[in-house]
Amino acid sequence: MMTFHKLAKLSALLSIFFVGPCLAADELSIAIDNFAFTPAEATVKAGAKVVFVNHDDIPHSVVGETIKMHSKALDTDDSFSFVFDKPGEFIYFCGLHPKMKGKITVTP
Repeated sequence: MMTFHKLAKLSALLSIFFVGPCLAADELSIAIDNFAFTPAEATVKAGAKVVFVNHDDIPHSVVGETIKMHSKALDTDDSFSFVFDKPGEFIYFCGLHPKMKGKITVTP
């Protein structure tokens, strides 16, 4: 039987293989797992909500490098959401593990 964590991981991986690393949607979920953001790069429309969900056993955070965005430390299964309302490219990273990076491209 698949657990929620395994289903979330599978969903994130399938989105990369079948939809591609750039996703266009009104809402997007990004998994934090195995010290990585998945997908690491995504495309959304302006006004889309992006939900970051930590599936690791240790805390992570989401910090904007090129946008004012900062989550609290997220424990296992905690989430943080942010609405990207302006077009552009926005780099983010884990405040606790800065080598973990991702990018959101926002289209009009």
